Amino acid sequence: MLVLVVGPSGAGKDTLLNAARAALAGDRRFRFVQRAATRPAQPDGEQNEAVDETTFLARQEAGAYALSWRTNGVHFGIPADIALDLDAGRVVVANVSRAMVGQAASRFPVRVVEVTASPDRLARRMAARGRNDAVGAALRLSRPVRLPEGVEKEVLVNDGTIEQGARKLTAALTRHAAVRAAMAGFTAAPAEAAPR
Repeated sequence: MLVLVVGPSGAGKDTLLNAARAALAGDRRFRFVQRAATRPAQPDGEQNEAVDETTFLARQEAGAYALSWRTNGVHFGIPADIALDLDAGRVVVANVSRAMVGQAASRFPVRVVEVTASPDRLARRMAARGRNDAVGAALRLSRPVRLPEGVEKEVLVNDGTIEQGARKLTAALTRHAAVRAAMAGFTAAPAEAAPR
């Protein structure tokens, strides 16, 4: 299944995804997607594949992305080869815009993990980054995500330490892997890393 991680700026999605990726390294049940984006990789955040806009649009036209969108002037893309991992029974984990959930759910079996935090925590985190202009937007985006009918969502409140949040996310992903295995009889041993 495709697990979509969504949530407002300041919720800590990238930090928790990086920690969960490290915790589950070598477990063949999972693939953590590297997004393509028309911006540099973030030193303390997402290590996206940085591409220029011309390259991105050419790839998009050629069908290289299973999902693609534009937010705040930046293009993002999820590689089309996630379909191979989904067919193999893996849990594919991707950081996406909440606006993409419906499109994703129309193509793939989807679950959503919404990473959020209390409004005051979101505002403090954004201000600490020098992003006072983004505080209002982060608070607006902290409203609950509305999902298409039939799409399940788990809310992860990230108000504690990185370790606590990472444990919550890793536990959620492990539960999704167990559900996927029960649905498909997939029993891949976690002994070696998936080829990515």
